[in-house]
Amino acid sequence: MNEKKKKIWTTQTLIVTAMLAALAGVLMSLEIPLPMMPPFYKLDFSDVPSLIALFLMGPVQAVCVEVMKVLIKLVTIGTSSAFVGDLANLIAIVMYIFPLWFIFKKLGKTTSAGIIAMCVSVPLRVAFACFCNACITLPLYAKAMEMPLDGVIKIVAAVNPSIHNLTTFIVLATIPFNILKIGVNYLVGYLLYNRLTKISFVKQGIMS
Repeated sequence: MNEKKKKIWTTQTLIVTAMLAALAGVLMSLEIPLPMMPPFYKLDFSDVPSLIALFLMGPVQAVCVEVMKVLIKLVTIGTSSAFVGDLANLIAIVMYIFPLWFIFKKLGKTTSAGIIAMCVSVPLRVAFACFCNACITLPLYAKAMEMPLDGVIKIVAAVNPSIHNLTTFIVLATIPFNILKIGVNYLVGYLLYNRLTKISFVKQGIMS
């Protein structure tokens, strides 16, 4: 058991995890607004460091990167969603990290395994985002603003007149936004991961 713990946390993995978490925290604050999307739906690349941590080191390090990036953002910038969005990010870690790792490990940690894992993960994460918005995030917003749910949806989605209730919000905002954000993060993350695996230091000191 001690040998297993040493493989999970070494000096190299601690340093790399901390660096990736710091990078993810910075990337999370560099948000790009998207046209026809609610103001809190902004594109960022903060999943890239945790994806690299997952494929290079494993799910424990990836979870640490995800949790620390949220904490870094809260400490440096604060919350713009009364902690609702931050809570949703933490909940989403389970749907992000573990299915990816399970498939990636089960298929032999190869290039094709990574691609298959990401392809399976996208619809899972999009489905969870729909559930989270419908059952957690938007109802909590409505409760905080003391307004009916449809009223909150009309306010946050005023940039798109086609969005007027929960169903249209999910179909026209949640689904396309998450497909775009997850797809872009996965593409960039996996390309960087492939480049990193060619570095001898990474092969010898981090990858198991």
